[in-house]
Amino acid sequence: MDMSSMHGMGMDSASSPIFRPYNQTLARGYWYIIGGVVAFLLLIRGIEYYQIWARLRRVRTRKSMLYPTKVDDLPMQVFATATAITRELSYPQPHPGGWLSFFRPVSSGRVIVIACYWAIIAYMLTDRVIVNDAYYWERVGFRGAWISVTQVPLVYLLASKSSIIGFIIGTSHERLNWLHRWVSRTLLVSVTVHGFFFMAEWVKADFVALELKMMPVVKYGLVAWGLLVWTFFTSLSPMRRLAYEFFVLQHIVTSAVFLWVLYVHVPSYARYNIWFAIGALLLDRAVRTVLLLIRNIQIRRAKSCGTTQKIGHQVELQASCSEVVVITIKDVHLSWKAGQHMYLWLPRLGPLESHPFTIASPYKKAEECHCNQIQFAVRVQSGFSKRIHRYAMKTRETGNSLTGFIAGPYGTPPSWEAYESLILISASTGASFTMPILESILASRTTICTQRIHFLLAVRKRSHIDFYVQRLNTALSHAEARGIELKVEIAITNDASSFVESEASDKSIDDEKHLQPEHVVGNPGEEEIAEPKQDKEETMIHVDSISASSLTSSRRTAPVVSKCCCDNGEGPSGIESSRQIVYSYQRPDIATFIRGPVEVTGGETSVAVCGGKSLVATVRNSVASLSDERAVHKGTGAQGIHLHVEEYCF
Repeated sequence: MDMSSMHGMGMDSASSPIFRPYNQTLARGYWYIIGGVVAFLLLIRGIEYYQIWARLRRVRTRKSMLYPTKVDDLPMQVFATATAITRELSYPQPHPGGWLSFFRPVSSGRVIVIACYWAIIAYMLTDRVIVNDAYYWERVGFRGAWISVTQVPLVYLLASKSSIIGFIIGTSHERLNWLHRWVSRTLLVSVTVHGFFFMAEWVKADFVALELKMMPVVKYGLVAWGLLVWTFFTSLSPMRRLAYEFFVLQHIVTSAVFLWVLYVHVPSYARYNIWFAIGALLLDRAVRTVLLLIRNIQIRRAKSCGTTQKIGHQVELQASCSEVVVITIKDVHLSWKAGQHMYLWLPRLGPLESHPFTIASPYKKAEECHCNQIQFAVRVQSGFSKRIHRYAMKTRETGNSLTGFIAGPYGTPPSWEAYESLILISASTGASFTMPILESILASRTTICTQRIHFLLAVRKRSHIDFYVQRLNTALSHAEARGIELKVEIAITNDASSFVESEASDKSIDDEKHLQPEHVVGNPGEEEIAEPKQDKEETMIHVDSISASSLTSSRRTAPVVSKCCCDNGEGPSGIESSRQIVYSYQRPDIATFIRGPVEVTGGETSVAVCGGKSLVATVRNSVASLSDERAVHKGTGAQGIHLHVEEYCF
């Protein structure tokens, strides 16, 4: 039944030439603004792409060039100065401590974006409607309706994993998710304005009951508002953490029901917005379904890769300890970049659940065959991760091979090789993000801009990082062979006795590991790093004396599950590095760690951080402060400091 022809709720006068034409003009203006912003970001993406291309071209054609990432022409200097100012304004992020630590304030850059969006919506809600006449309540209410329904497609576009907006501007869905939440909250405000002014008019005229009886469409509007309120509360961070799997399932159902209710409520001449949102939702689902089939159905399987499974992938679980479970996906015929993540679906352990995990293993290239394994290491919390760990412990003696399905990879990490210095900072399982970046830089087959890498990993216990020692020692050897300066520091924030205790208790377990921890979905118990505490105790430094060759021998004793045609049987390089891992037994001074390589860099530096909100806020504030102090790209000769953030979150 088409209810758009029914009168009431102000639709008779609002659909007349008095109000409707200008409301539609504002609705078009909204999308002109969105289109203009996307076009501007596309232009910025093009300039950055040219900048990276020019840097790599210079370093490969003029190999003796000392600072290939240094800006040397006027147009790019102007762009670099504007970029530096934008970074200094957008990087800072407050992080309250004590009993306020559960708050998650957004960064100043996001505050600026939200404020600009709110200013646009506020202007559109109030322009030419604040007139004290007989139609005041009705005019404001219907303006709220138009501005509300116009925002609906953007909410669904920003929620898409196969995001059209993200594809155009060169970012991934998880980096747009915060904007999806804030646009949704703004939608709730404008819908509330729409409903409040109409309800106030009916109360003043004393015909609320009559309006609800004559206009069933009003009830659908109230249901739509209720769904938005429900979504707002369940999307708050504390609520999501209570039961994340439930949140995802109800969020999907609610978003679909909301579109149906809104379709019934909205008049026919405004339903193009609902169809726009439905189209965005269906396109996202169609693209994801196609990618799911491509990634998980193989008509031809190479027997030399160790498996002939054609549907899905063989998945093995290993409970390395009570806190971490390692997931290995066998025979994956796809490529990925360091820093990307994938979604994993294990029907036996979670029939309706798929969860994102950072790919913790580097992509290995082969000329004739790709039998790569994707590896995740999941911090055991509750729900899905707890079921995985319980199943791994239960079947550790009999074998626990499962059939799993993957989707992705997702994420658009920067071109790490285009920066002169790299500073990689992570806490605990955040090393799943930073470790592949380090290995990908050292494994690059072409000349790159990177001259130095500083790597910091903070953990609470020595046992949490024993496996990384092997890979980091190998990385030190490769870096020395390539002429790249690599400094590795591991900060153990627990007491120093944990080093001796964990070596004795965990060495036999960690010698068999071939996987590394993971960070994506969220770890409430992750290592948090704030500014270093001024303890009276003397700082303890330990230089690792374990060589790469000695660790190679332990690796060779590990059992081999399957033989891959791409495996040449070679282990890590036997060349020992003159550099060694430095251990410290206190909270690291993040600002000092960042300052060192920045001050000796003649070109641009990139800082990549993966950890909890305390660590991320500390790094953000340190980078912004250092950039401002050095007056980057403001005539001092100091070059830019780029920051890439991956944060634990639900």
